[in-house]
Amino acid sequence: MILSDIRNYMQQHGQVSLADVALHFDIEPDAARGMLDIWVKKGKVQRRAATSSCGTSCSQCDTAATEIYVWESSAFSVQLSVPDGCDK
Repeated sequence: MILSDIRNYMQQHGQVSLADVALHFDIEPDAARGMLDIWVKKGKVQRRAATSSCGTSCSQCDTAATEIYVWESSAFSVQLSVPDGCDK
């Protein structure tokens, strides 16, 4: 897998979770994060939390499910679903 595969996937979907990328490419979340971080550093992808309270309250969610990446040129404003019990 190369960075262009992730770029194409991101451009198609606009907004994905770390878990989505790891599952789609059949790689570990840390490996996916490393490749996504390259796009973040290039200014093409922005990292976000699923909700404003993620990482500050219950700590029960899988971080791969709440770590959201958005392709900068995307017109998408899709709200990904978060696990029940999370503040929205």
